[in-house]
Amino acid sequence: MSFKTFTLSALATLALTSAASAEMMVHDAYARASNKMAGAAFMEIMNHSDQDDRLIDVRSDVAKKVQLHSHKEDADGVMKMIHVEEGFAIPAGATHLLQRGGDHVMFMGLSHELQDGEVIPVTLVFETAGEVVVEVTVDQ
Repeated sequence: MSFKTFTLSALATLALTSAASAEMMVHDAYARASNKMAGAAFMEIMNHSDQDDRLIDVRSDVAKKVQLHSHKEDADGVMKMIHVEEGFAIPAGATHLLQRGGDHVMFMGLSHELQDGEVIPVTLVFETAGEVVVEVTVDQ
């Protein structure tokens, strides 16, 4: 990620998440397109509240389907992406990383090819904190 892209992403993320939810903070949000049909978003989610929460859903107009995904090793030792329907637990005072090779936001059926520097709105839905809109910068 370039310094300019990182700085713009950080400022946009801080401005939006600070206003949206003082309890759930999102940092370093960025997206990558793997091809014209799919992409993924990664970020650091911090629960600054005194109660456990759970990221239960994610939405964006950039794709036909947006899901919470992770990787799991099958019986043959092959890593496969899976939809995590129950979402991701984020304990009080803890941080949960959405990162490459691990938990992430998956965009399937992109409405257009994601371009470097493009900013896409993503809505994170938490059980307790509710909805938090995050501006995610595409960084190829």
